[in-house]
Amino acid sequence: MRKASTSSSRPVVVITHKVHEQVKQLLSTQCQVVSNDSTESWSPEELRRQAAQADALMVFMPDSVDDQFLAQCPRLKVVAASLKGYDNFDIEACTRRGVWFTIVPDLLTQPTAELALGLALGITRNVLPGDQLVRSGNYQGWRPVLYGSGLCRKAIGIMGMGKVGQALAQLLAGFDTTIFYFDRKRLSSQEESRLRASYLDRDRLLAISDVVVLLLPLQNNTVHLINQASLLQMKRGSYLVNVGRGSVVDEEAVADALIGGQLAGYAADVFEMEDWARFDRPHTISSRLLCNSVNTLFTPHLGSAVDSVRLEIELTAARNILEALNGQEPADAINQPVPAETTVAADEYRSTLKPQSYQ
Repeated sequence: MRKASTSSSRPVVVITHKVHEQVKQLLSTQCQVVSNDSTESWSPEELRRQAAQADALMVFMPDSVDDQFLAQCPRLKVVAASLKGYDNFDIEACTRRGVWFTIVPDLLTQPTAELALGLALGITRNVLPGDQLVRSGNYQGWRPVLYGSGLCRKAIGIMGMGKVGQALAQLLAGFDTTIFYFDRKRLSSQEESRLRASYLDRDRLLAISDVVVLLLPLQNNTVHLINQASLLQMKRGSYLVNVGRGSVVDEEAVADALIGGQLAGYAADVFEMEDWARFDRPHTISSRLLCNSVNTLFTPHLGSAVDSVRLEIELTAARNILEALNGQEPADAINQPVPAETTVAADEYRSTLKPQSYQ
């Protein structure tokens, strides 16, 4: 942990996870910076201790901020999230306590879409089992094994046609695929034509897609949207790819579907154990999924893990912090904090929140 040697009268910014040096340098021009320079998260106790005197927090995917946490941070003016999906954070509590909450909405789209495509290609072409075979010492050259399906001339179903879904559809254009999508908000006919994507209801999309890609946020109506029943609706031998939120999928049901052959493969960058917003979340990834190295492919939340993109995400969060500490409305704020001397009803401040849309 690094602490800047600056005057204590300057506002204190606490950065909960490792960031690029340029980010700390930018903040240090106006603030005292306390940073976690380890690749591991602080313990909850250490995070509370560091945040207790903070004027600003820069937070990341493993963090969780609720009303109880905020009650221990009396000086806090802004929480700047270096992410897009904010289901681990209580925005209403921030609003009530006069704290800005900001996100980085427009920087993760292309990297996440690229990873979704990479996972879809990897799982349908048996990339991981092939790698394991080559490394096993038993590889003697080509053999008639590990035949996959690929993406060319396949039906791809995209669930969640926000910015990431549209970016994925554009990437798929070179694969001669048939693209279907489901979203609570249908695209215009012009957008559908541009993306060569056809709208289907959820059940029909599941029934006819060879590969289903999940790009959904975590909301009450999306928890375990893919469960035992919906998996049975899918085409037998199809593939499932999840780069939205882990809890959109019931991982145990997916394990069953893989064992029974209903699914040919499951690839994911997100897992149920990451979703702190769920009080009943599992604390580990399903062991049955982890033991299956034949028809699963997993990455450790690499959706935005492009170095230049991560730097810009962190710099954007830092700029939001500086704007808030200078008395301005941060460019990427998603709430309007209630002044400390003001008391409003819950439905009033809830109406000020910007809804989290599908990615």
